[in-house]
Parts: sequence; structure tokens; C-alpha cells
Amino acid sequence: MIDFFKQVLEITAIQIISLFGSFFIFGFVLSKIQASILNNYRRTVGWRGILWTAWLGTPVHEYGHAIFALLFRHKINEVVLFSPDATTGELGHVNHSYNKQSFYQSSGNFFIGLAPLILGPLFLVFLLYILVPQGPEIFRQLSGVQNSLAALTAGVGGSLRLLFSLENLKSFYFWIFLYISFCVASHLAPSKNDIKGAGRGWWVLVIYLFLFNILAHLFQWDFTEYIINFSHFFAGLFTVYVYVLIISLVHFLVSFLILLPWRKY
Repeated sequence: MIDFFKQVLEITAIQIISLFGSFFIFGFVLSKIQASILNNYRRTVGWRGILWTAWLGTPVHEYGHAIFALLFRHKINEVVLFSPDATTGELGHVNHSYNKQSFYQSSGNFFIGLAPLILGPLFLVFLLYILVPQGPEIFRQLSGVQNSLAALTAGVGGSLRLLFSLENLKSFYFWIFLYISFCVASHLAPSKNDIKGAGRGWWVLVIYLFLFNILAHLFQWDFTEYIINFSHFFAGLFTVYVYVLIISLVHFLVSFLILLPWRKY
């Protein structure tokens, strides 16, 4: 019996990693870069320095929560798109409620909490396509980056060369794109409250998946193979995440170099 449950746990872990592994890694790395960017502003021009990106990035972040709350049939009680509070550090919030007896609504907390990590990157790719010359080609350079480290290095290098080409640097729309991208990418990572809310839905998903795998294991259903095959559809999303990390790293370097003379400590 112990071996049975051990096998089910291993199967469940493999399925979770296949579905959400790259998503979690991206969120963790992005949160670290975002914290470093905001720290650049705090250590130079103070807390209000983050407002030059937050005024736009925060509403995009909160819209992500609100849209997914509606998709999972939650009741939206309040939406504050932008209301910076230096005391609490809060920039905005979406207050929502749900039926705790509903699996769909309860599990939806996971996706609602992490919604900005889904919709925000897609919005940035949309901007790339409509505002930047050779935008589709820049993104195409990143195709296949998940296959190997060499492909990742080559794809990132090719994208950067095209992104900061002379043609783009001469384009007014490119600079609009770059600023909007900095705003959005700087406020994609989930807050502590977002993670707390997502955790409620996460455990519902894990428990139900574990119970389903007990049944699947008893009847010898190879459900894991379907999940792994389905996860291949996330390859395009991984490409989007790599692109967002590039934008975030560029923002970090730009903010660090420009603000260096005003660094206070």
C-alpha cells in the first residue's frame, strides 16, 4: 500500500512539473529581477521613483487579476487599478469572492493570483508586433530556445541585435514600445497577497489531481503521457517568457547605469 501511494505521488509530481515547471521558474526569476529594478529606484530617487513605471504597469497587472476572476466566475467586489501607498507598498488591488464549495471557482484562485504572468507577457508580445519594425522576426529568433542552451544563447543574441538595430533606434515608435515594455515587465511578478491567493487554488488542484491519479493508477490509465504531450503546447509560452526576461534584464541594466550617479547607499 505504501508503494502504491509512493508511485501515485511520483506520478503527480511529474505531471505538475510538466505542466507548471517552466511557469514557476519564470515567475521566480522575474520576481528577483523586478525586485532589483525597484531597488535601483528606491536607492536613488526613493520609493516614488517606481511610480514612473507603476502608473501603467500596475493597471495591466490588476486587469489580469480581474479578467481571470471573471473567467472563473468569481464575484468582483472592488477593483483599484492604481492607488500607491508608501506605507504598505501596495499599488493597486482586486478584491473578489467565490463559492468555496465549487471546485472550478476554488481552483481558479491559482490562475487568478498568477494571471499577470499569463496575460502580461502576451500583451508585451502584442506591443512588439505592432510597434517595432521587424517585430515578428525578433520574436521568431527565440523559436526553439527551449531545446538547448546553445539555441537559447543564439536566440537571445539574435533578438537583442534585431531589437536594438539602427533602424529601431531611429523609430519613435520603438522608444514608445520600450518605455511601455519597461512599465509592464516591471510589475508582472505576483505580490505576497497574489501568491497567498494562488496558494489556495494550488492545493485544490494538487489534491484533486492526486485523487484522480489514485483512480487512474488502479485502472492502469496512462494519464501522465497525455499531460506530457499537452505540455508541448507550452513551448510557445516559454518563448514568450524568455522574451519578457530579456526586456526585464535590459530595464535593470538601463536603470542601474542611468541612476548610478544618484545612488545613495
